[in-house]
Amino acid sequence: MRLSRYFLPVLKETPAEAQIASHRLMLRAGMIKQAAAGIYSWLPMGFKVLRKLENIVHEEQVRAGHIPMLMPTLQPADLWKESGRYDAYGPEMLRIRDRHDRDMLYGPTNEEMITDIFRAHVGSYKDLPLTLYHIQWKFRDEIRPRFGVMRGREFLMKDGYNFDVDHEHAMHAYNRHMVSYLRTYERMGLKAIPMRADSGPIGGDDTHEFLVLAETGESEVFYDSAITDLSLGNRDIDYDDWDQVALICNEWTKPYARTDETHDAGLFEKVPEDRRRTSRGIEVGQIFYFGTKYSEPMGATVNTKDGEKVPVHMGSHGIGVSRLVGAIIEANHDEAGIIWPEGVTPYHVGIVNLKQGDGEADRACEDLYAALTRAGFEPLYDDREERAGAKFATMDLIGLPWRITVGPRGLKAGVVELTSRRTGESEELAPDLVVDRLRGIYAGHL
Repeated sequence: MRLSRYFLPVLKETPAEAQIASHRLMLRAGMIKQAAAGIYSWLPMGFKVLRKLENIVHEEQVRAGHIPMLMPTLQPADLWKESGRYDAYGPEMLRIRDRHDRDMLYGPTNEEMITDIFRAHVGSYKDLPLTLYHIQWKFRDEIRPRFGVMRGREFLMKDGYNFDVDHEHAMHAYNRHMVSYLRTYERMGLKAIPMRADSGPIGGDDTHEFLVLAETGESEVFYDSAITDLSLGNRDIDYDDWDQVALICNEWTKPYARTDETHDAGLFEKVPEDRRRTSRGIEVGQIFYFGTKYSEPMGATVNTKDGEKVPVHMGSHGIGVSRLVGAIIEANHDEAGIIWPEGVTPYHVGIVNLKQGDGEADRACEDLYAALTRAGFEPLYDDREERAGAKFATMDLIGLPWRITVGPRGLKAGVVELTSRRTGESEELAPDLVVDRLRGIYAGHL
């Protein structure tokens, strides 16, 4: 992509309504535009990041053995009345009526809908275990939407639902989801800590939230700093191996980590003093086991080996995909702008031409652009007739992790400059070595 042909409406001034870094930078970097309170249009740069995150979520869900589908955004109220949640959910649910005066709702979540699908098509233990998921726009009518995409009313969410024959199998599904989420967040360059949490309107006894540490987080969190040293890395995981998956979950849940809602001061005191940490966190996902909470009232049953008809055990698992964009920025920015991790950057590298119109500089930039594209990279070439300072400011604001600077003086010496957005460090390289250098940097991300 060339900036001269791109739609990137960057703002020089910070909008007055932006209270936190991610909201401010997403507006300034031309990623989003507010349509109404808590509702945003995703402009090309923001949409590109959103799709990258969505793809990572899809890949890790499929890797864990989960099956993608898509359910409607509008749901019949009858399903929610059947489960008992229609009146209990509260004013966050947007309730509407169609032209035939039927009660409908804009789905804030899909437990009832997926249970209805399951009971219509599955009747035997032989069809279990089963986990279905989708990534879909949802709506919750927040009384005070704020902080941009961090607390909006309309949001993109991955929600998945497992169906198992008994508690033991359902807890393996729970563990499987925890590991798949840990891997998902690592690929995004995030340190997301699973914390014992409150189940809220979803229900159930077992639940963990995944929180990214950030000063602007809505939750106060208490944790053992040992958990921040854990990493899956390149570990080979067999999601059908119950013991392996359970051991990984134990590794991440053994250190103390809780939100203020479930904090236990007595247990926290047992953590070595030098490892006790208090911070704030941004919730980016949650997993639940709620047993037969929905399957019993809605008649979602299977026949066992012995011919007994039993309600299935269920759980649900959500990742706030659109919220993740804000969370990543909160954890990765400086005064100049965003600093994208390599795994989620909208473009892998920016090319800045210091003297647009200079034959040699133009040619070198075009050659680099073509070579990078052939190698599987997505470069963003700033080919505008702009001064160098403005080009650097734009690149810093939008946060591409690497920048190639091309100018007549460097070309005379046979080099271009490769700069890290995160560290600010630069190195001079011959143009034909840049692609190999970036291949090494992005190993595992392309």
